[in-house]
Amino acid sequence: MTDSTVNYRNMGPEESKIFTFPTTELLAQMLAEKVLNMVRQSIISGRNFNIALSGGSTPRVLFEHIARDYRDPGIWDNSRFYWVDERCVPPDHPESNYRMAREALLRYLSHSYDNVFRIMGEEDPHREAERYGRLLMDQIPLTEGVPAFDLILLGIGRDGHTASIFPDQMELLWTDSPCAVAIHPDSGQRRITLSGRVINNADLVFFLVTGEEKADVVARIICKTGGFEEYPAAHIRPLYGILSWFLDDGAARLVNTMQNPGGSRG
Repeated sequence: MTDSTVNYRNMGPEESKIFTFPTTELLAQMLAEKVLNMVRQSIISGRNFNIALSGGSTPRVLFEHIARDYRDPGIWDNSRFYWVDERCVPPDHPESNYRMAREALLRYLSHSYDNVFRIMGEEDPHREAERYGRLLMDQIPLTEGVPAFDLILLGIGRDGHTASIFPDQMELLWTDSPCAVAIHPDSGQRRITLSGRVINNADLVFFLVTGEEKADVVARIICKTGGFEEYPAAHIRPLYGILSWFLDDGAARLVNTMQNPGGSRG
């Protein structure tokens, strides 16, 4: 992949890495290659690769790309799949994040379903949040008593929410529980989500964001301007790991403008 295809910027030693792409397909292509390299490295080192998946249209493109090009036998045997959040619906419901991942990715891979740990959205939300939190504590290596994923994939909403942590429920960023019950502020739908403490304890956190409708919130968070601290996604700052943004040109459109007011895009 050439420099003309991908634009990479490191925003500083304490900042995030930013990768921008002309299209969602190119974004998915590079990200799939990065994930595959991490999985292969974990096989070489003889350890499990623990990844938390998210829902949404951009992750679906990534999952479909992996399923199309990287389904070779044995590659995924040590990968263990978890979820960032889940709507409180059955696993066959059209809104289920598990269903989307299963249809776009998991059914194509040569792996054991014993390595798939879904959030059971059909169960009582509070009991399921407790159960899933205990499962994470048992299955994921701990750093300072908190589960530490190898990789967490995140999206972001136009309101700045990430996972299912919404602006009116910022306390979920800092709760001691690994998982919590969230309520969508508009629909009232209940969801189960990883807490901010677990997300910020991962080795790698990747934001996957596409579309011009996300450009304003992305730029405010990356450039730390315009009331950015009101957005839950602005508080995703891994304690020991690395945060990276994977953006298409639409989502990245305003980043340079806010970094260099009055200047032209370089």
